[in-house]
Amino acid sequence: MFAVTALAEIIGCYLPWLVLKQARTAWLLLPAAASLALFAWLLTLHPTAAGRTYAAYGGMYIAVALLWLRFIDGIPLTRWDLAGAAIALLGMAVIALQPSENIS
Repeated sequence: MFAVTALAEIIGCYLPWLVLKQARTAWLLLPAAASLALFAWLLTLHPTAAGRTYAAYGGMYIAVALLWLRFIDGIPLTRWDLAGAAIALLGMAVIALQPSENIS
């Protein structure tokens, strides 16, 4: 679900970028707003505390943004991009997969 959340955020930011940087139609702002609303809603579906969700989400966002760079922007990834994404995803896994604590 983190990947879909990241994709919704990236689309919501990319469409206004097209409007402002490439003089595309302002109508793209409507699906951009819908995509950002979807992003915010998807974040609420994650079962952990909001701060932990945002922290873990950051790792996935980095990986999805690099996939966007490769497949949408058409820019080849470097070994540094791949290493950074791996480190970010490892950090995400440490946060997201930590054992739960029973507080009595």
